[in-house]
Amino acid sequence: MNANLRSTLATLLACLGIVAVLAAGCARGDPETAQPAAQPAAAANAQSLNITFGTVGAPAKGDNKIEAVVKRADGTPVTDASVAVTFRMPAMPTMNMPEMRSTAPLVHQGDGRYTGTGQLEMAGTWYVTVTVSRDGAQIGSSRSSVLAK
Repeated sequence: MNANLRSTLATLLACLGIVAVLAAGCARGDPETAQPAAQPAAAANAQSLNITFGTVGAPAKGDNKIEAVVKRADGTPVTDASVAVTFRMPAMPTMNMPEMRSTAPLVHQGDGRYTGTGQLEMAGTWYVTVTVSRDGAQIGSSRSSVLAK
């Protein structure tokens, strides 16, 4: 094999290795995201709670009306919990942007439906965690994401 061909093959193999490493990193995604971007999002957790989250209207930069419906596995509404929603956008070091985070407490409206207003500082993908607590102890949570315009 001549030197030119060997050099070309070595370069090709190195490029394939780099592509494989990059593809593996992209496939992992954000570790705090349990679901792809979706609205409303629903998840069951270890406490057998069904938590459905959504925004009223399309999520956008600024204040957003949000709601979560919390029910037990048998469909019975959870009416005596504290519910909060945390929005998080990871840091973007290449843009010199720190992580952004905001938390909104929700108020029970009846039948397991909790509502409030959440603040999204900018357009983009926000990771959402709905936390359900009773007497200061977390009894369930749900993770999803929203794309704000």
